Amino acid sequence: MFEKILIANRGEIACRVIESARALGVRTVAVYSDADSASKHVALADEAVYIGGSAPAESYLRGDVLIGVAKETGAQAIHPGYGFLSENPDFVEAVEAAGLVFIGPSASAIKAMGLKDAAKALMHEAGVPVVPGYHGKNQDPEHLAGAADGIGYPVLIKAVAGGGGKGMRLVETPSAFMDALESAKGEAKTAFGNEDVLIEKFVTQPRHIEVQVFGDGEKAVHLFERDCSLQRRHQKVIEEAPAPGMTAEMHAAMGDAAVKAAEAIGYKGAGTVEFIVDGSRGLRADGFWFMEMNTRLQVEHPVTEAITGVDLVEWQLRVASGEGLPKRQDELSITGHAFESRLYAEDVPKGFLPATGTLAHLAFPEGARADSGVRTSDTISPFYDPMIAKIITHGPSRAVALKRMARALAETQVAGTVTNLSFLGALCAHEGFAAGDVDTGLIGRDLDSLVQAPLPSDEERALAALVALGLTGAGWPTGFHLWSAMKRQVRLCFKDEAFDVVVESLNEAAHDVSFGDTRVEARCVGGRWRLNGQLAPDAMLKDGKAYVFAQYGLSFDVIDPLERAASVGAGAALIEAPMPGLVKAVFTRAGEPVKAGDRLAILEAMKMEHSLLAARDGIVAEVLCEAGAQVEAGAALIRLEEEDAEAAA
Repeated sequence: MFEKILIANRGEIACRVIESARALGVRTVAVYSDADSASKHVALADEAVYIGGSAPAESYLRGDVLIGVAKETGAQAIHPGYGFLSENPDFVEAVEAAGLVFIGPSASAIKAMGLKDAAKALMHEAGVPVVPGYHGKNQDPEHLAGAADGIGYPVLIKAVAGGGGKGMRLVETPSAFMDALESAKGEAKTAFGNEDVLIEKFVTQPRHIEVQVFGDGEKAVHLFERDCSLQRRHQKVIEEAPAPGMTAEMHAAMGDAAVKAAEAIGYKGAGTVEFIVDGSRGLRADGFWFMEMNTRLQVEHPVTEAITGVDLVEWQLRVASGEGLPKRQDELSITGHAFESRLYAEDVPKGFLPATGTLAHLAFPEGARADSGVRTSDTISPFYDPMIAKIITHGPSRAVALKRMARALAETQVAGTVTNLSFLGALCAHEGFAAGDVDTGLIGRDLDSLVQAPLPSDEERALAALVALGLTGAGWPTGFHLWSAMKRQVRLCFKDEAFDVVVESLNEAAHDVSFGDTRVEARCVGGRWRLNGQLAPDAMLKDGKAYVFAQYGLSFDVIDPLERAASVGAGAALIEAPMPGLVKAVFTRAGEPVKAGDRLAILEAMKMEHSLLAARDGIVAEVLCEAGAQVEAGAALIRLEEEDAEAAA
């Protein structure tokens, strides 16, 4: 076993690797950028070394620097985590050339699976079923359109070097093909430096089921499957293991295919073989096809750990240090069911826009596993993926594991940024998902019902007022003034709704809270606050906001009584950056007329492209940015002329 390893990553996965390494007695070296100098993974590691600027290209993607740090600190091996350099064969070769061990597969294995078209050809030769499609080298648009016609619509255009849904477009009619092709190629070139695509038949009721494999360079075993069908824009949201509706025949067929795939490339370490499955007639052994292989540890590996009792990171370290496979196939079995929910800082009602912010509070409930790379007071940075945590639950059956997940989400507390907690909770309550009737289109079909914004109850509004006035803790005045009840007033704002609240304090354990025609009785009984007899949820005040931890988190702005109302803004006349990012392109200029819905610019943020549209008809007054500019959230990018001015003209 190694004495010391370097972790060439950050955040949640770096913390996860440190945990298993420590259990094996292995010392760890963390690396960090400017943005991560006070991060959790830095605090957990035995050593930490600064490697550069906040942008990944200035730090976590500098392979030569990482290798240099490993050698300087005496690390014998490098664990890449996932993302960044984890699937870069050139980095693997450089690590090995430096006399170090790469904790993962060989460069040749990564290369074999790195391009989707070549990987599919290799899998076909190995006897693994592949989706009908065009995987050839001819990238002429007319040739690709002809291939799509031959495959039959609907088809998927996919970047050959892609992943995470980037460079992927669904095309349902021939007339839409050319525009979709141009868009997919542009996004692929930006994300991967390679604009080549392949064309595949689109399965109309698809399920995404993947198989965890582990190899020693010659032989491999599988650790059963995970269902990752619950996706939004091809990004996984909730994963589970085993897949609902799985039969013994299907288990065997998919497991056998995955092992064939791993052994065909001499795979070493943890990997995942992803399959597209036709769910229209139930799970059948002849209804699944190879999509791709992820030659690294997956984000969702904890659900496999939960049902098998295996620590996959421990296995990675043991096999990389020279041990054989820790278990034979017949020694592996499934116990119970597990779910993983991905908790993100993102604004769901605004189209799942990635968010930033400093975590004023972060707490997870007992009874659930929470893998997180952040803590209270940490900042969600615009430079990296906005994941806050992975929440994992396990139970003896799918129904029990799902109920435990629903409760864990409801009891998770986050303050300081918007999150997708409410969306995840709505998914757990979805009738079809609860019944195991899932496919990759579920979220898209029912999106409106899944993203309903919460409305605070009277009791929750009252609690926010009490917190804002500091009346829920100890050590405040008795509440009496000139022998009469003391009254206090506070103005709160929820979303865009401002309201005034009057609190009449009868004594330190009794308040009457009034707003409009509503009155709520707040009483402290046995050390716990009750509102109209109901037990109050947890709440806190931080940086001018009252947080009530109910309905997955409610945030109220406390309005300073000395502040004047802000002047009316430019509204629909001003197009602002919804998040920090890079202005990729600008499609208009001053004096040009535009129509509502016209695409005015593209903002690239969190590795995705976001189109900025005109909110109304008008004439462009100013273009306040240019392509290539890095902008902050809220930055003014394009201004339209005021409507009165347009009318006068």
